[in-house]
Amino acid sequence: MTPDEAVARAGPDRPVLVAGPTASGKSGLALAIVAAHGGRIVNADALQVYDTWRILTARPGPDETARAPHLLYGHVGDGADYSVGHWLREVAPLLSAGPRPVIVGGTGLYLSALTEGLADIPPVPTAVRARADALHHDAMLAALDADTRARIDPLNPARVKRAWEVQEATGRPLARWQDETPPPLLPPGDALALVVEAPRDVLTPRIEARFDAMLEAGALDEVRAVLPGYDPGRPAHRAIGAPELAAHLRDEIDLATARERAIVATRRYAKRQRTWFRARMGRWESVEMPA
Repeated sequence: MTPDEAVARAGPDRPVLVAGPTASGKSGLALAIVAAHGGRIVNADALQVYDTWRILTARPGPDETARAPHLLYGHVGDGADYSVGHWLREVAPLLSAGPRPVIVGGTGLYLSALTEGLADIPPVPTAVRARADALHHDAMLAALDADTRARIDPLNPARVKRAWEVQEATGRPLARWQDETPPPLLPPGDALALVVEAPRDVLTPRIEARFDAMLEAGALDEVRAVLPGYDPGRPAHRAIGAPELAAHLRDEIDLATARERAIVATRRYAKRQRTWFRARMGRWESVEMPA
């Protein structure tokens, strides 16, 4: 369906889910739905929850927040421990009280946990996390059982590390925990579930234009402010583009090279997002974003 058709379908009552790769226009679609039918926009992006970056994560700015209520954006401190479980606990009351939510984001794990359920895995001890930090990605991946390897993105360091930590801390594979998952908070059938489709030839120029707009809006200054304590291993610091702009600010590469590498990293991330959505959200309704 077209974006206009999606807005018409949304109506004023039931929750709406809007997934899509980075720079696909999903936030604009969510705004259009709320403008037409009411509601409030709820963030489902794992980096936009942090107060560290506004520009580099494309967090809604003053213009957007003036047009509609926005919740769960930039409300978590830089050093805070925040997971999909924290997010689900914050989303739960928004599903049953207040204006209906329009939940929008590109973090597939958040949206899948919301609509499929989340395993009740005990917290991972600090000592286990420290051991994981010392291991190579390939070593952790090789240590996982076949079922878990088949369910995660093997190229995503955070997902591989999480699976290894759960297995090491609990003595049980992540896949087995997932098999005992409780019912979801919001089954897809109880909402209008949309996936924004943006083919590569449409998305690539959008990614390039958005990163250039970020540079114009002050992305370098944003990274410069974080640089003294910048730690790419910290969840709050994993904004795409931050490593490249930090390298430029340290005089390791010129700005043109930093821009090119950041755009390539963004394209690779968008590809991983599309792969997740195809695998986990095949029954969601497709919205074709025009060029």
